[in-house]
Amino acid sequence: MSRAAEALRARLGERRPRIAMILGSGLGPLGDRVEDALRIPFAEIPGFPLSAVSGHSGTLIAGRLAGVEVLVLSGRVHFYERGDAAAMRPAIEALAALGVEVLVLTNAAGSLREDMPPGSVMLIEDHIAFAGANPLIGEPSDRRFVGMTAAYDADLRDAFKAAAERIGEPVHAGVYMWFSGPSFETPAEIRMARTLGADAVGMSTVPETILARFCGLRVLAASVVTNYGAGMTGAELSHDETKEMAPKGGARLARVLSAFLPEIDPS
Repeated sequence: MSRAAEALRARLGERRPRIAMILGSGLGPLGDRVEDALRIPFAEIPGFPLSAVSGHSGTLIAGRLAGVEVLVLSGRVHFYERGDAAAMRPAIEALAALGVEVLVLTNAAGSLREDMPPGSVMLIEDHIAFAGANPLIGEPSDRRFVGMTAAYDADLRDAFKAAAERIGEPVHAGVYMWFSGPSFETPAEIRMARTLGADAVGMSTVPETILARFCGLRVLAASVVTNYGAGMTGAELSHDETKEMAPKGGARLARVLSAFLPEIDPS
């Protein structure tokens, strides 16, 4: 067991969550919904990555969400911060070592579809790793050859859709394309992404999905749409817009997750 996992096991005590979540830009308020919360700054966890991106608090929260024991990572480190696609590997390996079985990933993303405006939620069905990096580069064992045919668990996706329908919350579904960032995409890149079959673009999530599958975790991922892709409206993009719009769609995502989590609680 890693030092991070050992340190967390000591802090968590009798808590044994089987579900973990990683929150994207502007989605930190979802962590405020966790009850009976134990909050641990990433800086206090050995080997945990520290983010310098505004909107990412860098806190691990243990508690109950919709009555389900969860671990919530409020914040993540992105590839663009240090050029390391495996930056989140220590955190995800620690989650697996603690007995987590399901990882729920969330992010803020740009929409490539006219029918999916800002404030929408998109369930990720598949991804395109356009950034050209992989978090398993350098892994010496044959475990590095991770199958990605079913990267996003079909049963979890069905349960998410059913939960959304049950509470009357509309959600979209589609393909997420990972760009490295930190600069936003150009209009030409957005046209290319649409041609290749992407429905949304963003700067995260894909490395974590690969790492989670490497560690044997089941993955569900969803995007909160904060803007249309470059060139679709004529407006310039900004991180301020992401932070402003993410909580609006984040509230919608939180409602779906609150209905979804009790249905898939493996404990």
